Amino acid sequence: MSDVFLTEDEQLLRLAVRELADRELAPRASHYDQNEEFPWENLRRIAEMGLFGLTIDESCGGSGGTGRQLAVAIEELARGCGATSVIYIAHLALCAQYVNMFGSDAQKRELLPPLVNMDRVGAFALTEPGAGSDAASIRTSLSRVDGHFLLDGSKLFTTNAVEADVFVVLATRDPEQGTKGIDAVIVERDTPGFTINPQHGKMGMRGSSTAELVFERCKVPEENRLGGEGVGWAQTMEVLNASRIGIAAQCVGLAQAAYEAALQYARQREAFGKHLSGFQSVQWTLADMATEIDAARLLVYRAASLLDAGKPFVTEASMAKLFASRVAVECADRAVQLHGGTGYFAPTSAERLYRDARVTEIYEGTSEVQRMIISRGILDD
Repeated sequence: MSDVFLTEDEQLLRLAVRELADRELAPRASHYDQNEEFPWENLRRIAEMGLFGLTIDESCGGSGGTGRQLAVAIEELARGCGATSVIYIAHLALCAQYVNMFGSDAQKRELLPPLVNMDRVGAFALTEPGAGSDAASIRTSLSRVDGHFLLDGSKLFTTNAVEADVFVVLATRDPEQGTKGIDAVIVERDTPGFTINPQHGKMGMRGSSTAELVFERCKVPEENRLGGEGVGWAQTMEVLNASRIGIAAQCVGLAQAAYEAALQYARQREAFGKHLSGFQSVQWTLADMATEIDAARLLVYRAASLLDAGKPFVTEASMAKLFASRVAVECADRAVQLHGGTGYFAPTSAERLYRDARVTEIYEGTSEVQRMIISRGILDD
């Protein structure tokens, strides 16, 4: 896509992250995927570039920056390695950003510098066995006892949990109060009563870890609460609404990678005496992919621009996530189809991208949830 929509700083950022993705992330992606190995080397290189400081206050060790810059970086990271981009988003856009937005001065000083430097890994725990799309129905309980909190319950599908040192956990003081009873607390990895059970068997994004968290009378200091009493849900929605733009950017990156793999294969593979790129059906497939990717990217830029301008962006963020996730899945599917039997086998990038893309229509709000948000925004306008 033309750089006409990017500022000079955004263009330079994109070039730098793209170079990293091409030189280091993409060549290692299959290894991390096949071995379900956490990509420490990728993350160290990302940290050296200062990318874990994007959108984080400079006074806390961050590099500042805009939502658009973050979207640009995420797209290029995802283009190189989907699993690495998942880790990046969960660490920065969910855990670190939650502390950045709602932490006390003491919490920010203690937690943000090591998160920005990747000296500590962050995770965000919301989903439960009985609370997925209906996340407000969480049952993990938080009770105050003798000047501290006791945390009881469990979480599922927590990204980064196996390696994480810092967890932002959502829990309820009283289920009868609904969202008004929900608080967010910081839980350290070595807290007594806190158990991390790795979950295996994911279809895709295998280089990122996922785990069940179990809390059994887990003692959390009272000063570890983020924000005041009863505001955890409102805070969480604010964080998720913004991070949804990042997921949409991730989808664009995955789709772009699938398109590039398909384009390269079409130019090289011969059938019936000519390259695949010489067949009109293949040309039209590539044309559709390129067009849809550009459209998804523009939706991401629009949502991020609204966020940066301090204007309402929730509906637009959901539109970007809904459309971009569909484009990622469809482009990955087309890439496999164009590769034929070769695309059905690992370690082709088409096969990996097909598996990686599927989850984007599920996490950070399913496509059905995005349609609910969009329709509510339309009807309330």
